[in-house]
Amino acid sequence: MSTPDASTGAILGSAVGDALGAPFEFGPEGAFSARFPAAGHGGEMCGGGGWDPGEATDDTQMAVLVGESLLECGELRLPDVFRRFQRWAASDPKDIGLQTEAVLGSGDPWDLAASLHFQAGQRAAGNGALMRAATSAVHFARDGREATMEAGRRIAALTHGDRAAWEGTAVFHELVRVALDGADPLAALPETLALVHPDHRERYGVVLAPDWHPDLATEFNGAVWPCLGSAVWALRTTSSYEDAVRAAVDLGGDTDTVAAVTGGLAGAVYGAGAIPRRWTEPLHVPLPGFGDRVLRAAELTELARRLAG
Repeated sequence: MSTPDASTGAILGSAVGDALGAPFEFGPEGAFSARFPAAGHGGEMCGGGGWDPGEATDDTQMAVLVGESLLECGELRLPDVFRRFQRWAASDPKDIGLQTEAVLGSGDPWDLAASLHFQAGQRAAGNGALMRAATSAVHFARDGREATMEAGRRIAALTHGDRAAWEGTAVFHELVRVALDGADPLAALPETLALVHPDHRERYGVVLAPDWHPDLATEFNGAVWPCLGSAVWALRTTSSYEDAVRAAVDLGGDTDTVAAVTGGLAGAVYGAGAIPRRWTEPLHVPLPGFGDRVLRAAELTELARRLAG
């Protein structure tokens, strides 16, 4: 059974990674360490690039929408999740992925919009479904491996028509479930990969292998497989929440999402107590389209508690 500390760690840890990485998005490798060379000295929630210090991006905003839909509906109702996404997207959020924006604004039905977009463009393997998966991963962890992976696929398919995005989200769900059970998600990778769709198993096997490094990526880390691979690498090569997230942001590129995914995994492994208070105190999550609501660490902690059941 998962503990409240681990469940909160996954959701709060993802949000913190998102906010920490946002000011460094699309920047060069090593920019974070160049500015903050030593861990523990403070100031890292610096803001910039249009983001206030501690402000979470669309990654966490969409994760909250998924979580609140699960709680208010009492189950996974995909049309409701999609409507919440549309309401949010129509409110001019500071950041929204190009593909997600196109799908949500297409006017197509919830169960066709992503697939029609994929058929037209054949490009839908971004990390925009993976980035928002912490809340659903916590909620479905209680249901076991196959159920949580399938839930991850179904939620990802709302905005991403490429099955690669579904499979990456499913793997993340399962790794969080393993961590919440108190086991080692890295040791669970072989069994998890065996449940990945055969068309995508080899690609994920490469980026999740113990000897893979983000420098070996053949695509920008805005794609789903190198994003997930980078997060697993950051978890594997460090020994604390703080060091894992620092390593993720230091990779450069799509820093908010890579750090959000890393933070979700590392938070589930090390627990909420391992997340530095100097990072959680300024954390805030505006919800465009839903009044003047702004969630802070206390609200995210309560959300995690309710999602974990």
